[in-house]
Amino acid sequence: MWKIIRRLLPAISILGVLGILAAAVSVPLGQLSMASSHREAPLISTDPQADATDVYAFVSPDRPDTVTIMANYYPFQTSYGGPNFHGFGDGEDAIYRIYVDNVGDGQPHLAYHFNFWTETRNPNTFLYNTGPITSLDDPDWNVRQRYGVTWFDPQRQSETLKVLANGLIVPPPNIGPKSTPNYDALAASAVYDLPGGAKVFVGPRDDPFFVDLGSIFDLLTIRKLPGDQGGGVDGLAGYNVFTIALQIPINQLTKDGRMVTDPKDPSSVIGVWTSSLRRSTTVLKGGGEEPQSAGHWVQVSRLGMPLVNEVVIPRGMKDRFNNSLPIDDGQFLSYVVDPEPARLLNALYGIKIPPTPRDDLVAIFLTGIPGVNMPPGVTPSEQLRLNVAIKPGATANRLGVVAGDAAGFPNGRRLADDVTDIALKAVAGAAYPLFHPGYQPDALAGRLGDGVDANDKPFMSKFPYAASPDSGLE
Repeated sequence: MWKIIRRLLPAISILGVLGILAAAVSVPLGQLSMASSHREAPLISTDPQADATDVYAFVSPDRPDTVTIMANYYPFQTSYGGPNFHGFGDGEDAIYRIYVDNVGDGQPHLAYHFNFWTETRNPNTFLYNTGPITSLDDPDWNVRQRYGVTWFDPQRQSETLKVLANGLIVPPPNIGPKSTPNYDALAASAVYDLPGGAKVFVGPRDDPFFVDLGSIFDLLTIRKLPGDQGGGVDGLAGYNVFTIALQIPINQLTKDGRMVTDPKDPSSVIGVWTSSLRRSTTVLKGGGEEPQSAGHWVQVSRLGMPLVNEVVIPRGMKDRFNNSLPIDDGQFLSYVVDPEPARLLNALYGIKIPPTPRDDLVAIFLTGIPGVNMPPGVTPSEQLRLNVAIKPGATANRLGVVAGDAAGFPNGRRLADDVTDIALKAVAGAAYPLFHPGYQPDALAGRLGDGVDANDKPFMSKFPYAASPDSGLE
């Protein structure tokens, strides 16, 4: 199968990709929904603190010599969840990582490692804060988290280990106007500079993913037939999430340390994914003592491309996917080339879907699209692939590559990219003529969507771009 796919893919140019995909969605958009990776697998659904929900990677619009990578964790947070507000797992029992494959071989060649610890100033009060929190060092802030950032090459970890920063502060949740009276300024002060011109922010944000969760999980309901009339309800509106965001100069991400400017440059494509790890053993103690974690680290969550583990990988394989590495993704190939969502679209709504094996979906989800974000000699694997030499335009189209905007999903992923609509169109066969000229997709293929076309809150124009978390008082 891999050999057949590799023979087919290189014959397609970027112009062909954009032209065919744009034509496929020239009809109005529609409304059938999928979720990203919030609670996507049985085991991680019971461990939200370690649950990776979304990954974003895009050329920074205001700093185009950098790439912004965001990994979100801990879904469905509310800011009124006191007195023990949400937090990252501490370093003794949880770590978080962002990986970069800048070779295309399905293995990580750069890693950013985040570890956290919690400080409690006064254990003799139930209060999270005893007064307004007006700065990151405010003495009225009783319970806070700090973190460290370490960089290494996983192929040469002991030789390359480098601590980029330590003791940085995670801003508090947006509790309310009395507790966090100037939240935007407080959060802005938690943007830190790293060596070499990079930046980092870690903290609560409004969940930037937008999707009609209610319709998808009510047996794939389409709220308004035939599916192009809007009316979707954003199931994540009002919920917050933890964001780990990095803004990194491009020459720190490419395999040869160059600032590439030509999209055809062999070094221009990187792959990104995130993961979380837990200790293999946790011992619960009596008498109110903290649990004790020990043993080796076990990967419990993994995410690159949205929707793959959520709706393509079957339930019996989801936990295995979260514990696996991209280099081993051949074990999941059968679910991509014959995806269950496509069969459901046919069974429920009579949409004609392309025949298997679906080499079009292999390109979108596993190899990258030729001429856009497919690295030379690629090893098929689930990663969010980004061509760092394709610069953002003056305006962005939420349908990304599908609508002729090569700077958007599935070439990386921007916050405003409507990945649900894009993925639905792709699964229904809108991109299939790229690989099989003359094929006529179903008339509905380019109209599918979930009726939710934008986030409930506007994004920021500068790093970390995601909107401030919702206030607990609201």
